[in-house]
Amino acid sequence: MENKTWHQRHEEKLSFSDRLSDSVANGMGSWSFIIWQTLIVIIWMTLNVVGFMRHWDVYPFILLNLIFSTQAAYAAPIIMMSQNRQSQRDREQAENDYQTNIDAKKEIEALQLHLSKIEIEKLDKILELLKKQ
Repeated sequence: MENKTWHQRHEEKLSFSDRLSDSVANGMGSWSFIIWQTLIVIIWMTLNVVGFMRHWDVYPFILLNLIFSTQAAYAAPIIMMSQNRQSQRDREQAENDYQTNIDAKKEIEALQLHLSKIEIEKLDKILELLKKQ
C-alpha cells in the first residue's frame, strides 16, 4: 500500500474540468496575463485611433468592451469554481493537520509514560543499592 500525502490524494480526485478551470484561474490571475492583455488593449486602441489599418472599432471601442464583458462573464464562474476547490483543499489539509496533531499527541504521551517507567525503575534500583549498603 502506497503512502500518499493528502495533496496527492486531492490531486487524484480532480476531474479534467477541475484541472482546466484551475489552470485558467491560475493563468488569469497572473502578471503575464495582465501584461499581455494590457499590450493587446494598447495595440487595439492605437490601431483604431491612429488608423494605420481600417478602423474596425472606433472610439468608444464598443467591440473591445463587448470582448471584455464576455471574458468577465466566463472568467468569474471559472475562478469561483477554482476557489471552491481551493476551499475544499484547505479543509482537507486542516483535517489532515488535525489528525497529525492527534497522532503526535498520542506518541508524546506514550513516550512520557515510557520515560516515567524508566525513571521509576532507576529510582527503584538506586533504593535497592542504598538498602544494601
